Amino acid sequence: MRTINQLTIDNTALTLIDHQPFVAFPVASISATELVNNTIGLAKVAKALGVPTVLTTINAKSGPLQDPLFVGLTEVFPDLTPIDRQNTNAWSDPAFVSAVEATGRRKLVMAGLWTEVCVAQTALSAKLAGYDVFVVTDASGGVSAEAHERAISRMIQAGIVPTTWQAVMAELCPDNTAPQYSALYPVVIQHGQGVSNAVQYVLANLDRR
Repeated sequence: MRTINQLTIDNTALTLIDHQPFVAFPVASISATELVNNTIGLAKVAKALGVPTVLTTINAKSGPLQDPLFVGLTEVFPDLTPIDRQNTNAWSDPAFVSAVEATGRRKLVMAGLWTEVCVAQTALSAKLAGYDVFVVTDASGGVSAEAHERAISRMIQAGIVPTTWQAVMAELCPDNTAPQYSALYPVVIQHGQGVSNAVQYVLANLDRR
């Protein structure tokens, strides 16, 4: 039976682009708290479901100051080394392209900073290279709401699909009887905000059975 789901655990890779403290300073399209919460939530979904993930930074070590990934991302992926680069378009970096190709996946879920620069350039290039690209808008941020929204509009015109981190989670694991489903409970409880309360309620009642 055909379904509407396009993302599956077996066909999807995640790329997180430049979620770094200094890069995040000028972001104004989303609060810092929400940006970090949603990004870490998305990362934990990928980790829990075994979705291959590629991390990038920009000028993390080559500038006058160090600018590593958000601490929470490093904690989720302690064994992954981010691909550091100097070009705003990650697709121009052979190491990044090779890492994406090595996943063997043709559907790319992307999120990053800034939406209108590194995310848009990379997403458009990946789409041109033949990948199906999904941009997680609530784990990305621009220097203004206008910049963020115009970048999303531009990407939609190119056939890139906007989505949110919890939508990605639900699409990757839509069957609540699947063995992986319970691995998502801690993620939702920690990062799901209002949905977290609903999950806590359900789990509390399940425990009474």
